[in-house]
Amino acid sequence: MPLAAALFDKDGTLVDFDLTWGPAAYEVMLEMSGGSARLLKRLAASWHYVLGSKRFLSTSPFIAGSVEDLVADWADALGRADVPILAREIEARLRAASLKVVAPIGQPLEVFAALAERGIRIGIATNDSEASARAHVAALELMVHIDFVAGYDSGFGGKPGPGMVHAFADQLKLHPSRIAVIGDSTHDMDAARAAGARAVAVLSGPARRADLEHLADYVLDSIEGLPALVDRLRVAA
Repeated sequence: MPLAAALFDKDGTLVDFDLTWGPAAYEVMLEMSGGSARLLKRLAASWHYVLGSKRFLSTSPFIAGSVEDLVADWADALGRADVPILAREIEARLRAASLKVVAPIGQPLEVFAALAERGIRIGIATNDSEASARAHVAALELMVHIDFVAGYDSGFGGKPGPGMVHAFADQLKLHPSRIAVIGDSTHDMDAARAAGARAVAVLSGPARRADLEHLADYVLDSIEGLPALVDRLRVAA
């Protein structure tokens, strides 16, 4: 059956990870380290972040994880016992900092418009918080085409679990096989497969082709190739 919907990851797929989260994380680390160079280095090391270049290493748990997953090391470094409160504080600081620099990959608005013209319904599924996801897609003026937004805290679980995909399918009353999950990480591909959706890898994030192609049904350089893929699959159907 032809594709009817596309569920997009956010960071590395729609949002340029390095240009957005590199400087945003640096700003938050500076704020929370309170002028201590030693503490700044410790916060950066726990997230596999290179202070000199203001970039995350490809091994960083920040790339596919949530702040909730990562906060324990920072809580220990900062001497904070109120871990849930600290997680919310870090998220709020990151959201504010990232909105100053949020940068799209390519022309996502044009891609979304092309998909909408083809009758494709669109959703966002990210391991970022839902509030940050909504803030970023609003800043990029993408909300006009979006039917569904879920973050790790939306109640469906995070990726690589299938919950967000199932929730999107339920909202649209579609079988998951008619949904493409588009993302730049193994978590995205695993979520698609776990849900019975089609896995579309994009090479616009930190992961390499070799990391993704064995898990993906299709591999694209970026989301720019998605409208053509939709057309090709419709002809094949």
